[in-house]
Amino acid sequence: MVTPREIHDRLKAQFPDDVGDFVEEPVEFFSEVKPAAVGRVCAFLKEDPELSFNYLVSISSVDLTANLAAVYHLESMDLESGRTRHAFVMRAQAPRDNPVIASVATVWGTAIWQEREVYDLMGITFEGHPDLKRILTDDDWVGHPLRKDYVFPKTYRGIDLE
Repeated sequence: MVTPREIHDRLKAQFPDDVGDFVEEPVEFFSEVKPAAVGRVCAFLKEDPELSFNYLVSISSVDLTANLAAVYHLESMDLESGRTRHAFVMRAQAPRDNPVIASVATVWGTAIWQEREVYDLMGITFEGHPDLKRILTDDDWVGHPLRKDYVFPKTYRGIDLE
């Protein structure tokens, strides 16, 4: 089993300009990665034989006020036993006024849906996504409901929402 610190150190050695700090928060540890490097870093995490992160558990998002962040939970699964060998969390922040992060849809196919959900609810654009569009709200919905500054509309298509 490879520890999160060891994974971070390998990423830092492989991508010295793209991987930032290793953050040790009370809940979980994570590595900061530059938004434009997310695709390259994730491809490395999946393809490296020792790391072999073959399972994208989730992509979630966080409104950090000045920035928006995508958070990636990854696992290396033993395909024969179905057990987790090791897990890793990384985060990429982008400025609120232009939140663009590289897509990982070519690394893990399930990212297509997960990136759509984050785009729809938080407004992060995933550069290189094959078909980025809203998935939970209508195409004409204004805004992104999970942002801290989101104001819920009073009406929608003539229907009172209050």
